[in-house]
Amino acid sequence: MTRAGSRWSAPLLGLRAVALCLATVVLLLSPLAALASNRVALVIGNGGYETVPSLVNPLNDAEDISSALEELGFQVFTETDASKGAMEAAIAAFSAAAEGAEAALFYYAGHAFQVGGTNYLIPTDLSLGSAEEIVSGTVDLGSVFAALDKANGVRLIFLDACRDNPLGVAAPDGVQSGLAEIGSSADYFISFATQPGAVAFDGDGRNGTFTESVLSHIHTPAQSLTDLMISVRRDVISASGGQQVPWENSSLTRQFTFAEGLPAATPETLLYQVAARTQDPNLMALYIQRYPEGAHSRDVASQLQNLGGPPTLAGRSLAVAESEGDQLWLLAQRTRIKSLAEYYLELYPDGRHAPSARAMVSRLPEELDLGDGRLCEELATHPRDATANVAGVPFSRLQRQANRAIEICTSAMETFPEQPKFAALLARAKAAGGLREEAITLYREAAGRGDLRALVSLGLLMETGDGLPRDPLGALELYEVAADAGSADGAINLAVALFNGRLVEADPARAVALFEQAADTGSAVASYNLGVLAQDGALGDARTAEALGHFRRAAQTGEPRGYVAAAIILDEGRGSPPDPGRAADMLLRGAASDSGGAIAQLTQNADAWSRATIVAVQERLAAAGHYAGAIDGISGPGLAEALRLWRNGGFVSRVLGS
Repeated sequence: MTRAGSRWSAPLLGLRAVALCLATVVLLLSPLAALASNRVALVIGNGGYETVPSLVNPLNDAEDISSALEELGFQVFTETDASKGAMEAAIAAFSAAAEGAEAALFYYAGHAFQVGGTNYLIPTDLSLGSAEEIVSGTVDLGSVFAALDKANGVRLIFLDACRDNPLGVAAPDGVQSGLAEIGSSADYFISFATQPGAVAFDGDGRNGTFTESVLSHIHTPAQSLTDLMISVRRDVISASGGQQVPWENSSLTRQFTFAEGLPAATPETLLYQVAARTQDPNLMALYIQRYPEGAHSRDVASQLQNLGGPPTLAGRSLAVAESEGDQLWLLAQRTRIKSLAEYYLELYPDGRHAPSARAMVSRLPEELDLGDGRLCEELATHPRDATANVAGVPFSRLQRQANRAIEICTSAMETFPEQPKFAALLARAKAAGGLREEAITLYREAAGRGDLRALVSLGLLMETGDGLPRDPLGALELYEVAADAGSADGAINLAVALFNGRLVEADPARAVALFEQAADTGSAVASYNLGVLAQDGALGDARTAEALGHFRRAAQTGEPRGYVAAAIILDEGRGSPPDPGRAADMLLRGAASDSGGAIAQLTQNADAWSRATIVAVQERLAAAGHYAGAIDGISGPGLAEALRLWRNGGFVSRVLGS
C-alpha cells in the first residue's frame, strides 16, 4: 500500500435516508467629510408608513446594521422612519462624506418598487394617487448612486426591500412591486434580499431574513465579500425553503473584506473552545443544544461529568485572559446568541467590547418574545437547513418535543400561509409525532408550492418506499426540481445517482456539474466530494490540482475532514512542491475542529507524515504555549499532550499562517 493509502480515507459523501421516522438526509459516500482611508455608510430603515402597510423589522434592521458597521470602522449615518425630505437630506450628507472614501455603503430596509426598470425607495410619508404622483413622492435610487460615485474605492448597496406589494392595494398602472435589476459602472456591488422582481419576507424575529443573515456573517475575519454573500444566500435559502434567493450584481475590480484579521474557526469550534477553556457547564450545555451531533459532543459529555465549582478561565486571571474575550465576543457576534453576550459581560464587565455587548443584550429578544414562526424554526428545522441563527434539530430530539412543535408550527402555518416552509416544518414535526400520513400530506402540499426541504424529503420517501410506493425515478424528478430551484441537497442526491448509475443511466459529467452547483451555494459536502473526485482523477488529469482548493473550501464551510485531506496534499506536494507549514496549519485547524481524525493522524499515524510537517506542527504548538519538547519532527507523549491542550480550549489562530 502506498504511503498515501495508509492515511487516505475520503469516500464520496452522498445524501440518503431510509425511513420516514428519520425524514433526514444522511451521509453515505457622525456627519463630516471622510478622509480617503475612511469607510462611510448610510443606513435607512423605514417601517412606520402612513399610507402603506407598516413593517416591524426595518427599524431593528437599521439599528443593528448601523451598530455592526460602526464596530467595523464605518462612519455611519442612520435614518429610521424617514420622510422624503429626511431621506434626501441624509443622502446629501452621505454624498459629502463619501468624497474620496475607500468604501461607501448604502443599506436600505423597507418598501420599494419599480417603474419602467427604475427603482424607487418609499419614504414613510408617501401619499397614494396616480402612478405619477406616487413616483414623485418617492426617492429615486439613482440619487444614491450619485452619492456613491463620490467614493474612490468600492461602492456597496444592500437592499432588504421588495418585501410584498408595497401599496397594500391594487397597484396603479405602471407601478410594480419588487425591484428591478440594476446596472452599474465599475467597482459597484449591489445586493438584493431576493431575486429581481420577487419579494422578500419580513421575518418573524427581530430582523428580516436577509438582514439577520448578513449580521451573522459580516464579522467573520478575513472573509471576502463573495464568500460572505455565499453564506448569506445559503442561510436565506434554507430559512425560506427556497422561496427567497438573495441576488447580487458586481462590477468590483478589487477585493473587499468587512473584517480584517486571520481566518477564524467556525462558530461550532469557537463555542467549544470557549466552553472548554472556561469549563462553564452552561456553555457546554449550549454546545450540546446547538450541535448535538457535533465534532465535540463526546468531549463535552465527558467534561460535563467531571465539572465542579464556579467557571474559571483554566485557572488564569480574567485580566490576563482579556485577549481571550475577543474570541468570546466574536462568537457572540457570529451567532447572535444573547446568552453569549451576557456571558461576555459577566467575565469582562469593563472589556473593550462591553458597550457593544450591552447593546446586543438590550436588542436581542428572549425566547418567550419570539413569534410562533421563529419558534417553529427553532423547534423543527432540519439539521441540514441550519443557519447561523437557527440550529438544526435532530429527529430524536424532535420526537421528545413533537407535541409542542406540532402546536407551534400549526400556528405558524396559519399565521404565514404564504410561506410553504411552515407546512414542511409541520410535516417534520408530525412525522416525529408518529402522524405519518398527515406528514406525507403536508410534505406533498409544501413540495407542490416549491419548498426545497419538502421536495427533498418527499423524494427520499419515494426513493426508499417508506410510507409511499417506491418510485426511484419519481424521486429523481423531485431532486431535479429542488436542484433547479437552488437546493444543494437535491443537487447532491441527483449527482450521486448519476455518478453511480444505479437508478438511472450514469452521467458523470452532469454529476460533477451538480456537485459544482451545490458547492457554489456553500455546500461543504459537495465541496468535499469534488475534492475526492479531483484527487482521484475523476475530473480529468488537468484538474487534479483543484483537490486542495475543494478540500479547504469544504473545511471552511463545515466539513472538518477537509482539513486532513488538504494537509495530505500539502505534505506530499501533489501538483506543487511540498508545503510543510501550510500542511501543519491544516492539521492544527483539523485538530481543533474535527472528531479526532487529525490528532489520530499525528499520534497514531505519524510515520505517514514528513518530518518537516511534524516539525512545523511542533513549532506552532510551542508558539501557542502548549509544547515544550524538542522540535525534532518526532511524535510522542509530549506532542500528544500539546494537541490535547490545543483541541480543548487552547486554539490560538495567531500562530497559524492560513
